[in-house]
Order: sequence, then C-alpha cells, then structure tokens
Amino acid sequence: MSSFIDEVRIFVKAGDGGNGVTSFFRAKYIPKGGPDGGDGGRGGSVILQADEGLRTLMDFHYHRHFTAKRGQHGQGSNKHGANGADIILKVPPGTVVKDDEGNILADLTEPGEREVIARGGMGGRGNARFATPTRRSPSFAEKGEPAEERWITLELKLLADVGLVGFPNVGKSTLISRISAAKPKIADYPFTTLIPNLGVVGLPDGRDFIVADIPGIIEGAHAGKGLGYDFLRHVERTAVIIHILDLATLEGRNPLEDFEAINRELRLYNPELAARPQVVAGNKIDIPDALENIRMVEEYMAEKDVPFFAISAAVGTGIDRLLYAVADILDKAERAPIKKEKAAVTVEERDPNEITVTRENDVWVVRGINLERMVIMTDFENEYAVVHLQKRMKSIGVEDKLVKAGAQEGDSVRIGGMEFQYYPF
Repeated sequence: MSSFIDEVRIFVKAGDGGNGVTSFFRAKYIPKGGPDGGDGGRGGSVILQADEGLRTLMDFHYHRHFTAKRGQHGQGSNKHGANGADIILKVPPGTVVKDDEGNILADLTEPGEREVIARGGMGGRGNARFATPTRRSPSFAEKGEPAEERWITLELKLLADVGLVGFPNVGKSTLISRISAAKPKIADYPFTTLIPNLGVVGLPDGRDFIVADIPGIIEGAHAGKGLGYDFLRHVERTAVIIHILDLATLEGRNPLEDFEAINRELRLYNPELAARPQVVAGNKIDIPDALENIRMVEEYMAEKDVPFFAISAAVGTGIDRLLYAVADILDKAERAPIKKEKAAVTVEERDPNEITVTRENDVWVVRGINLERMVIMTDFENEYAVVHLQKRMKSIGVEDKLVKAGAQEGDSVRIGGMEFQYYPF
C-alpha cells in the first residue's frame, strides 16, 4: 500500500537566557554592602505536543517561524529576572521531527506526548552567586545563554480520513482537485487512476481532514481482480466513504447499479466496510442529462438512509454542503490507531560533562556541552570574569587534556564560537 506523507519545514528559536547583573547593596550607614546582583531568567523553550484533535500539518504550511520569549535580566537587591514563556506547538499524533541532517529529534505518537525541540537558554548568574569567604565582592556576573535555534522538518504519515470511491470517470480526481491542493491527472481515460491521490481539505470553521482519491473498482475486486486488494486496503483505513456517482451516465452505466456493485465488493472483502459511514455525491449536475436522474437517486438513497448530495465537481455546485456534512460525520467517527514508526537514524545522547580535544588544521578544538555553555556565558570584556573562567576550566581538566594532546604555549584554541591563544594558567 502506498505511503502518504505530509511534510513541512519550519524554523524554531527558543528564548535566550537573561543576563545576570553585577550589583552591590548600598544603604546609608552601611558602607560595605555585599553583592546583591540577581540572576537572569531562563528563556522559553519550543515544545511540540501531540494533540489528538489534529489530523494534518496544515497550519504549519502558513506559519513557519516560531520564536519563544527570552528571559528577563536580573536586577539589584537579589531580584531575579522572570523566565520567558514556552511556546507549545501542537501537532497530530504520528508526527516525526527531523533535523536537516535527517536525524530524528522526536517521534510523537501518543496524545499529550511532549518533546522539547529547542531548549531555552539558561539565565546568567548574578554576582551574588559568586561570593565566597575569600571572594567577598565579586565584580562579575554571567551573561544569559543563547538559545537553541534550528530548521526542522515535521513529517506526518497520513491516514486518509475520507476515501472517494466510484467507477472510473465519475469525477473523483476532479473533486479532489476542487476541494484541496492535490493536482491529480484529470482526463477522460477508459481506465482508472493507478495510485491514490491525497489532499488536505480545510473548512472556514477551522476543521480539516485528509481525503484520498482511491483507485477505481471493478467487478471481482474483493477477490483480487484488477487493483483488487490495493484498492480495498486503502478504503479499509478511511473513516468515511464518499461514494461518487455519475448522474449524467456518460459511460452508459446506471448510477444505482454502480452504487450496488461497489458496495457489494466492499461487503465481500470485509463486512465491516458495509457499516462504514457513507455519503453519496451525485456528480455532473452541470450536464443537462444528469438532471433527469437526481430525483431517482435521491429517493433511492433516502430509502437506504444514506445522505445524498447533488454536486458538480467541475463547476463547484453543492460541494460546500457535502464537505460540511462529511466533517460533521468525522467529528463522531472512530479514528484508526497510530503506530509508532522509528527510522534508523536517531540523535545520539552526549554526556554533557564529556570533554574532547581534536586538532583541526592549526587549531585545537575543545568540545563539551557544559564547557561550551560555560564559555559562551562568560563576559570576556570583564577581566574578573575571564580569570574565573580560566580557573574553572583548569579545575575540570581542560588544561590537562590540551597538554596531553600536545598543545604548546601560544597555540590557537577554539571552544564553541570563541578562539583564543593557549597560555597555561
């Protein structure tokens, strides 16, 4: 069976962390007030959440950039900055999230399941945090951590909510091209579409659903004749069936006989399909010959208690009523379960405390999640902050690793986005 993929690429940026502040308590008659600089707030993260009320990625095709709020800066008097608000992006269950290298960042299948896709930056610590018995008046604070930002691809394996069925040339391809952005090949072929065409239908009231133009059926399809099982497996996964009849009888067939023939094949393949919600669309009413058959088909469907709509897929007549009726049925229909499907490539977890040293051209490159965060949050315009960073790097073994790798005094060293000369501390 063919796989249907809805895919969209979006940009997400979490909020930067707020800066910590350097401040000292000042009050009359208290000449030596201590440090009271507050911390910056954490930046907001971008979070994806699976929502069982969604079935498509349609909203992301219109809005593709998402940015969370940054954390506020700290203040004096030990006032910490407020955290930035997270952004929660809701996606349908079954959405796989990939980066530009094809790595899977998340695979959201269960309703309510969440994944942080861009982490907000940590707030910088104010100078009050760095006070010790031997350093009573620290004159430096940390900058806020820059947040993660990236382009990601949302990929949804679609299960069609609605299947369009009918004999060849009844107008299935024309209808799906009218109600969605799908562009199937449309012509007066004596044969049928070979593979399903898929489209996303969006209604003005905010509801949307996935519709598939299912390949046509012939007598004996339940036994594998013609497209056989390929056709019927597609129908089996839809929640509602739109049965299209040619009221103009341009192919010389009787619309009521067509209706019974296709439903007979559905019953023979799987009795449950006979109970599947079905709507009949009598098509081609823009052609004069079709008008003679409207009443006959309408009365027949009323006896069968099957909703009937007279439409023209070519002109657009009656389509709005049909789509709203289908959406109403879908609101009450039972959904197919979503299966978790993991691809082969996933993002490997890194130990945040791990430090590696490699040689790239003439530069020693030192990598480590916590180390790089430490460097990027240092205010290099403040000499006290730089000295503090050097001491911290020495204490966690960065200098030992450089010496062991062969680094010499004066060599260039790069950590994250910062490059400087190496001098033993």
